[in-house]
Amino acid sequence: MKKFTEVKELVASLEADADKFYNKGNSAAGTRVRKGMQDLKNLAQAIRLEVQEAKNKEAK
Repeated sequence: MKKFTEVKELVASLEADADKFYNKGNSAAGTRVRKGMQDLKNLAQAIRLEVQEAKNKEAK
């Protein structure tokens, strides 16, 4: 559950930069959003693997 909380915190932290990029045209903020989204992707993959591992342990 810790990683899921990290996902929520990461999305919340990106909100300001997303606003700066989309509404104010700040390209540096766009770069930060892209990096954050890559981090989000990696974190989501880690959660997927963790869930799959837990499911496999239950099935044994």
